[in-house]
Amino acid sequence: MTTPAAESPRLSARDFAALYARVRRETGAGGVSRGALDDITPRHVVAAAAEVRSGRTVTMAAQVETEQGPDNPEPSGHVMTGAVRGGIESSGLQFARDRFTMNVHGDADSHLDALCHVIYDGTLHGGVDASSVTQAGATALSVDAARDGIVGRGVLLDIPRLRGVPWLEPGDHVTLDDLTAAENAQRVRVSDGDLLFVRVGHRRRRNEFGAWHAADMRAGLHPSAMEFLADRRVAVLGGDGNNDTAPSSTEGVDFPVHVLAVHAMGLHLLDYLQFEDLVAVCEAVGRWSFLCVIAPLRLPDATGSPVNPIAVF
Repeated sequence: MTTPAAESPRLSARDFAALYARVRRETGAGGVSRGALDDITPRHVVAAAAEVRSGRTVTMAAQVETEQGPDNPEPSGHVMTGAVRGGIESSGLQFARDRFTMNVHGDADSHLDALCHVIYDGTLHGGVDASSVTQAGATALSVDAARDGIVGRGVLLDIPRLRGVPWLEPGDHVTLDDLTAAENAQRVRVSDGDLLFVRVGHRRRRNEFGAWHAADMRAGLHPSAMEFLADRRVAVLGGDGNNDTAPSSTEGVDFPVHVLAVHAMGLHLLDYLQFEDLVAVCEAVGRWSFLCVIAPLRLPDATGSPVNPIAVF
């Protein structure tokens, strides 16, 4: 059994600034509207299609939450607006209809963060002026950048599996060494253009013990682990928490991984996924890579979108 990682060091504001500059430089991130999605070339997509051998599909999305809870004070809404039981006629045509509402960037529902989601020191990714985010919506770097979908090779690194535990406890960090060790243990290597998914077990813990105030305490990546992603030129990052640890390890920055991933590196993030179904399939087939298809809604001015990533084996 692998023991939990030692306590990860806190980052001073100066250390974080140096890390920010380093990962930005290593990824060559600029101000292009698609960010790191441009690193997924047609060649990458064709190669990812070779991952499909059985045609089996698996969702990585959690069920949408409509009940209020400690991590979900503004739950998604679902209201029936058409014909329902008690108002259904015995003849003729009627339609069952409904309406959904969602706080996209909450701490319960699976969602994708667009490049306009993170404002840091008055700018968006690539130095785009944050004034481009208006009351009417985002006029630059919106989720529309992913309107044609995100398709590529997905890789799941399972950190609780590596450590021999069902989940990482809230507040624990995934380190760069964890990511490298998980690669070796799972006999997979993360490569340029890949869609990387990192499991901390947040969803399993929530399912077994119930929701808690995840905004205050949750497992996630240590900011220094982003050097792994920069070195491998990862194109997308997804997690079953929100990728950031709480409380933050960084002086003056509450969401350092969001700042590094979205603002510095141009990565679209996927937060609050669920990997329990995916883990079972990966273990059954003996591999941790797959074709991945992500199709956010076409919301041209939005900062994110609900999302249902599909792994295809």
